[in-house]
Amino acid sequence: MDLVLDLLSTVSRWSRGNLSEISLALVGCLLVLFGTDLKGWVEQRLGNIAGALRVPLMALLVLIGSGAALIYATPWVVKGLGQFNNYALAPVLLVVLVLLGVVADRR
Repeated sequence: MDLVLDLLSTVSRWSRGNLSEISLALVGCLLVLFGTDLKGWVEQRLGNIAGALRVPLMALLVLIGSGAALIYATPWVVKGLGQFNNYALAPVLLVVLVLLGVVADRR
């Protein structure tokens, strides 16, 4: 049992040192997984604008929206994951990665 707890603690400490990169990767994965749904929603809202104006406006909205999500959501994820102790962080990250894999597989 001590071996398992020591392994969890070691992996969690390593993860805590790289939490900003892990959070950025998680937010990026969420943007990839749900980006088409958000893009469809925006296209639906911009549907009655002329094509010559709609395409650059769509590109600008996607660019600003994705950039803002990466910049502003990543610190929230870091703060949320930072709340877990050294015995819980590694299992939580493992569960999150498995859930992301399940969602990606279903899409």
